[in-house]
Amino acid sequence: MGFFDMFRRGQPVATRTELTDFIDAQAAFLAQKGMFEYSRARAGVFGNILFDDKSFLAELERARWIAFAVTLGMVAEAVEGEMRPAAGGRSAAVRAAVHAATLEGFDRYPVPASLDPEVWARLRETLDHDLALMGLHPIKRVMDIPARFVDRYLAAMPIHEKLRAKDDVAIHNFLKTNLCHTHEAFSKRADIPALIKVLTAA
Repeated sequence: MGFFDMFRRGQPVATRTELTDFIDAQAAFLAQKGMFEYSRARAGVFGNILFDDKSFLAELERARWIAFAVTLGMVAEAVEGEMRPAAGGRSAAVRAAVHAATLEGFDRYPVPASLDPEVWARLRETLDHDLALMGLHPIKRVMDIPARFVDRYLAAMPIHEKLRAKDDVAIHNFLKTNLCHTHEAFSKRADIPALIKVLTAA
């Protein structure tokens, strides 16, 4: 993942690879933007000092990778919900393809230096479980999707738990707002009929 302001370029989404790229980039944006902006806001006037601290930067690096595994699940659910009505009888195949494409996005990255391999493997297992739940309920409003993810996102924050606990509503609102932006970007950029055809071709 590069720095978060690189992640919202407007390429079309009409192939399996482009879908993976979209989910990957948008999830990275949500993970990094939240971690960086929240940490800087919490630090206030001490922000420059905090971001010069090597031990904090190491914690921030660890946090963004943990959050990335969480935000991949959120973005995938928003994308799948947008495609499900058009998929009709092929919705199960589309859902399976979104599931697989999202895991491909995760698997692009080697184990981050800031995480143990066992932790990285557990994050993948949890993401796999999150993705398996997509088809077990009606399509959610996009703003409702983060509710089951926000505690894990909050727990990843590189800020002491007594401080971040006061900001759970603000962080939840951040996720809701930005996931809605992601959904809007997907609805504008995705050629959904072409995607469904590609994803169900097998």
